[in-house]
Amino acid sequence: MAKRLNARSNRWLYLVGALVVGGLFSAALYLQYILREEPCPLCMLQRVIFIAIGALFLIAAAHNAGRIGSRIYSALIALFALGGVATASRHIWLQHLPKDQVPACGPGLDYLLQNFPLAEVWQELMHGSGECAEKGWTFLTLGIPEWSLIWYVMLGGWALWVGFKAANR
Repeated sequence: MAKRLNARSNRWLYLVGALVVGGLFSAALYLQYILREEPCPLCMLQRVIFIAIGALFLIAAAHNAGRIGSRIYSALIALFALGGVATASRHIWLQHLPKDQVPACGPGLDYLLQNFPLAEVWQELMHGSGECAEKGWTFLTLGIPEWSLIWYVMLGGWALWVGFKAANR
């Protein structure tokens, strides 16, 4: 199987990454609009990171760059995935805090974006709030941030493998 994947062009392998992110984003929309799981600020930030990763996968597939370009795309995707790992880890940490240590709920993301500079909004998002500590939907005993963490690691690893594999075309 690895031999067959290694023989595939990077264009197709990047497209697989974009399709996976599209599936993940579809699942997030299903959770929000069908199952009525409202996303917290950290969930929204994780969505933005997934969108950036998906866009980079799609651009890399469309561009079909050579060896150096492919490595640059892969490194960028891996950097975004690393940011996603950090965000999901923070979210998981907040969800496992004792109830008395959970931060108070702050203003909504829309209010923050309208009334504060982006640096303060970013700091507030990473700090998290009480609504980020609530556990919602689970699958196989893992919540949304745990699954996000797994997918960030897998997508970052996939991108690095595609960019640095032996047959790079």
